[in-house]
Amino acid sequence: MSEESRKQRERLKEEYKQHYRKMREAKEQLNRTRRKRNITEALRNMDTSELMDSFDDLLFTVKSKIASVEARLDVAMESLAEDEKQHGGMSEQERDEEMQKTKARETLKQVKLEMGKLYNEIERQAGNMHVEKTVGSAKSPPEDDTTQSES
Repeated sequence: MSEESRKQRERLKEEYKQHYRKMREAKEQLNRTRRKRNITEALRNMDTSELMDSFDDLLFTVKSKIASVEARLDVAMESLAEDEKQHGGMSEQERDEEMQKTKARETLKQVKLEMGKLYNEIERQAGNMHVEKTVGSAKSPPEDDTTQSES
């Protein structure tokens, strides 16, 4: 082979390599675009009503538990207050018991305060959620199967 034909062959070889690199990049970009489209379609078609129902159930359960615990705390506090009124003169052992009751009352108050903060935080988070419920909304007609089979 002559020197010129070798150079021409090498030049053509490089052109083919560049062409195939561009084709591979275009295919990879197409695949990435298809994946993004499929993910976007899946998210768009996702049924959020079940998720919202379970969240509503969870929120109701938490609120119910908080209300129940608050009611028990109130009853316990009233019971402690009544016991305190009934026992006027105290021995040292009774004073120790009274100190323990006072500590328990303070602990109960602290728990009640923390539960109130938790309740307020849950209410705030629930209020900040901007979710569009899709129950009863019309769905767009499905696309033809040719676009989905390409994936």
